[in-house]
Amino acid sequence: MRYALSDLEWQSIAPVLPHKSRGIPRVNDRRVLNGIFWILRSGAPWRDLPERYGPYTTCYNRFVRWRRAGVWDCVLTAISQRSVAEVQMIDSTIVRAHQHASCVANHKGEGFGRSRGGLTTKIHAVVDAHGLPINVAITGGQQHDSVAACAMLEGLPSGGLVLADKAYDAAEIRAFVNSRGGWANIPPRRNRRDPICFSPYLYRQRNHVERFFNRIKHFRRIATRYEKRADNFLAFVKLAAIRLWLRVYESTT
Repeated sequence: MRYALSDLEWQSIAPVLPHKSRGIPRVNDRRVLNGIFWILRSGAPWRDLPERYGPYTTCYNRFVRWRRAGVWDCVLTAISQRSVAEVQMIDSTIVRAHQHASCVANHKGEGFGRSRGGLTTKIHAVVDAHGLPINVAITGGQQHDSVAACAMLEGLPSGGLVLADKAYDAAEIRAFVNSRGGWANIPPRRNRRDPICFSPYLYRQRNHVERFFNRIKHFRRIATRYEKRADNFLAFVKLAAIRLWLRVYESTT
């Protein structure tokens, strides 16, 4: 089946999923996850979920229940332990909101921002030296890239290298990285007066974060925002990140 988990991918993710020891046996987790990944990749409405994945309400309810329980966060954290975190690259990308997502009465707190293209959401991501996701977050599309930078780089190891573009050339970000024993290799803005140390050679590697955004936008549920709730859209972004990690596990085993 297209978009379904392979045996190796399932073996990598199954131990991290919650296990129900008592009560009525839960509907097959692998079948439900395959249904959720089908929605993620195809971008189709939940009601259009093929019958082979079971009732769409079961998949949707499991998706929301595990999002509230923090299961997707635990899976992403566990599966990204192999990341080369000594080098981190940070950037963001804009995603346009579909009219069905933007029809919510009050946009406040749901990660929508008004721009020339209408309502948009910005995806922030930190990737490792291989372009694999370490941390993801969302804000309104009008937010500046540097707003979420410090929170995104919390896991930077001592002596780590941060690669970012000119949008992150701020004294606060550089001081934050330096306080953790790291080095921010960020090109200076034209209006910067104080000289800084910058390596154009190392900066070439920053294209890995751009490649990451290209890959996750292959998932149509990410390329266009259909979710009214910011939590649900962020959960889909994390699922796309998990799927990228699973593919790496399969290709290297």
